[in-house]
Amino acid sequence: MKLFNYLKGDKVIWAIMFILSLLSVLVVYSAVVTLAHKFKQGNSEYYLVKHFVIIALGFGIAYVFHKIKYTVFSKVAQIGFILSVPLLIYTLLKGVSAGEASRWIEIPGLGLTFQSSDIAKLMLLIYVARTLTIKAKDLQEFKPVLRHLILPIGLVCALILPANFSTAALLFFNCLILMFVGGINIRIILKIVGICVLVGSMFFAWIWFVPETFPSKRATTWKARIENFSKGDTESNYQSEQAKIAIASGVFGKGPGNSTQRAFLPQASSDFIYAIIIEEYGLFTGFLLLFLYMILLYRGIKIMRDNDKPFGGLVAIGLSFSLVFQALVNMAVAVNLFPVTGQPLPLISMGGTSIWFTMIALGIILSVSRGAEDKGEEKLETA
Repeated sequence: MKLFNYLKGDKVIWAIMFILSLLSVLVVYSAVVTLAHKFKQGNSEYYLVKHFVIIALGFGIAYVFHKIKYTVFSKVAQIGFILSVPLLIYTLLKGVSAGEASRWIEIPGLGLTFQSSDIAKLMLLIYVARTLTIKAKDLQEFKPVLRHLILPIGLVCALILPANFSTAALLFFNCLILMFVGGINIRIILKIVGICVLVGSMFFAWIWFVPETFPSKRATTWKARIENFSKGDTESNYQSEQAKIAIASGVFGKGPGNSTQRAFLPQASSDFIYAIIIEEYGLFTGFLLLFLYMILLYRGIKIMRDNDKPFGGLVAIGLSFSLVFQALVNMAVAVNLFPVTGQPLPLISMGGTSIWFTMIALGIILSVSRGAEDKGEEKLETA
């Protein structure tokens, strides 16, 4: 395709972005039928056009970011990390609430909202990659790791946690993986994991026995989700049961636009869109989607391996693992392996700014791969 001649970086990642985005448009158009009848007098085209425009703008954002030299993001992340802390605090205190959780900040005059945690996730992962690169020699003992990595990571995750437990937990796990890949001694990581288990047990006991004393009302919701998941009965797990019906009835696929469970799933176009994909396009498409995310992770690993600069490699693997792991969690929820988390399926679920932040992350990964390609071309020319 001539289009790929204008795109630099890993062509496989570009192809995955196009395939997932195309699937997203098709499935979202089908999944929003109930939503359209509820809020737009049955005008599904409104959501289709809106979603298409958001994705198109997302590709434009990814293109711009993939043209920027990835080393620039090292300094940007340092500033962004510092700014994300007051932004998260502001979100907790003055953010737009939904479902007893203050997660969004409204952009004045535009009518748009964004989750400050999306910015914090991106900045923190790049900040950790930067710290692992710059302070590699100092991070051989527990105290320096605690001071330069665990405290900043813990601060951001602690500020995200009251409104979005799953995002905070995933982000912390992603940072641990990045630290392991970045060469932190396994004994130090195990010590950190041990401390997390101890603190996590105390936290779990707190929200389980006295959730009403927790500063956020979300503690009651977390407890209810765990209880409902452990019970496994139909009444308590309404969303999961409807998702399982969708998957069971769509083994061979009912065909595009023929979903019946979209009328019963409250989050058919976002959190449970994977179930709708299987219902309409069959199990084969469900496995194909999983395969595409695995390829994305593999390409991130390949970019890290081909890059001769530690920072670029760590950024590529950190961001790609973050996106793929989020996708796996979303799929696990849809097939009732995990309790409901509220994590969207990257590049597939209907959304606004969340899609743009995903495109930014992919643009940065492509920037790293473009840098490796440029150096490879320079070596060939020199030879």
